[in-house]
Amino acid sequence: MENISILAQLIVSISVIIVWVFRYDNIVLEFKQYDLSNLARNAVGASKIALATVLILGIWYKEFLVPAALAMAFLMVSAQYFHMKVKNPFVKFIPSFILLLLCLFIAAFNYGLL
Repeated sequence: MENISILAQLIVSISVIIVWVFRYDNIVLEFKQYDLSNLARNAVGASKIALATVLILGIWYKEFLVPAALAMAFLMVSAQYFHMKVKNPFVKFIPSFILLLLCLFIAAFNYGLL
């Protein structure tokens, strides 16, 4: 089960980094659609990249893993809210929902609930 948690950490981290670094143009368009400022976009991006880094470091250093997973889960819930707010098609909800579930699994497993 620990290997599954580590795999989930890697999937969340790599996905976030790919989206926020290599697909940044899409992020800019989405945040305009959500009517959020550049400052909000940059704060969310910096937070997600920092949390993704902590999730990777959590493979070796467990002490910050649960708070990082829960913070990332909160950002994924926020993404769900903004997708609903602008009435995006269902397919736009899927990536952040999957990452939300993975973050909750990481937190639950490493907190000892699973």
